[in-house]
Amino acid sequence: MAMAVAVAAGSPVAAKQRPIRVAVYGVGHAHAMGKVEALRKLPEFELVGVCEPDQSVPRTHQALAGVRWLSEKEVLDEAIEFIAVESRVQQNLLYARRAIDAGKFVHLDKAPGDDLAQFRDLLAEATRKKLVVQMGYQWRYQPAMQAAIEAARNGWLGRVQHFRGVIDKPMSAKDRVELAKFRGGMMFELGCHLIDRATALLGRPKKVTSHLWHHGALNDALADNTLGILEYDHAIAEIYVGSANPFGSEYRTIQITGTNGIMSVQPFGSYRMMSHLTDAAGTLPAGRKEHVFPPDTLPGFAPDMLEMARVIRDGAKPSYSAEHDLMTQEVLLRVCGYAI
Repeated sequence: MAMAVAVAAGSPVAAKQRPIRVAVYGVGHAHAMGKVEALRKLPEFELVGVCEPDQSVPRTHQALAGVRWLSEKEVLDEAIEFIAVESRVQQNLLYARRAIDAGKFVHLDKAPGDDLAQFRDLLAEATRKKLVVQMGYQWRYQPAMQAAIEAARNGWLGRVQHFRGVIDKPMSAKDRVELAKFRGGMMFELGCHLIDRATALLGRPKKVTSHLWHHGALNDALADNTLGILEYDHAIAEIYVGSANPFGSEYRTIQITGTNGIMSVQPFGSYRMMSHLTDAAGTLPAGRKEHVFPPDTLPGFAPDMLEMARVIRDGAKPSYSAEHDLMTQEVLLRVCGYAI
């Protein structure tokens, strides 16, 4: 594998340092159990417990076995430095603001609600308190994805003109009803990952347009066949999210095309990337080349958590700024048809 771009892995906290005390606030998010498992396994952290104020959220997942249940007062008042907000999206911003008001560093899972002003205020208050809100876009840390973005940023693809992202997911009837509560439907839940990658590469678009269709057989009003277009001076980003493909999870794709060639990552979960260049650039050869990255031996979601360990312990600068996160959320809401 010839790529120079790689994801830093490993333990940033020396063994002699005490672990960071962390709690999980809400367990209704699809990523909640993965975060619980990661925080239990990583020696950098001591998982004090979890809190779920919503009694309708199930508490029987195997990942919660032996985990202490906390009240909201205990989550916010104990000597806890870091809170992972993993609630249902409707509660995300409320719980995150309570954590920031209590002086905690925060990992906030996606999408951060649908109230842009509330999100802006959250980030401003965190900045004022010299705290960090880390967004739960885990594809930021996926090695093949990261390498493709960095290669494009380095100019190895020439002048980038097209970003294309596809993320499909077959949806159960129950999940469809829950997701239909949000304008934008599947674009809101899944397109946020791709919009975050597009804005990381291309920045703020000058124009946003979208098509939010309901083409599924169920009469649930879910926008389940969706397309967003982000326009830039010299590039277009195309974001597609749909539910029709029964094998959708296997064909999630990001492609970046420039005047010197193309790079693609498919599916998202793989550690493989393809480049096809006219001229060699950086560490990329001319011609078609598949790049294989060594599998990560750390638990899922570990890169996000390890970055926060560096931020909390060492004062490291987060990979993504509050300004980027606010811009990405604004673009997401525009694509989903919210009036901004």
